[in-house]
Amino acid sequence: MNFLNKYYPLVLSFIAMLYSVILWFSGDKDAGLYVGLLPITILAFTLVFAQIQNQHKGKK
Repeated sequence: MNFLNKYYPLVLSFIAMLYSVILWFSGDKDAGLYVGLLPITILAFTLVFAQIQNQHKGKK
């Protein structure tokens, strides 16, 4: 269970990237490009939330 709690953003990003590639090669290139932006967004939000948690831990 700790594995999923720690690495769920990477798993979600990987799934989104696979879905993007599937959309791209199935001919729906616009949707593939749009979905291809999701992994970057997921990882960026993960970094932001981790930074916020680290700042709150340091203040206590």
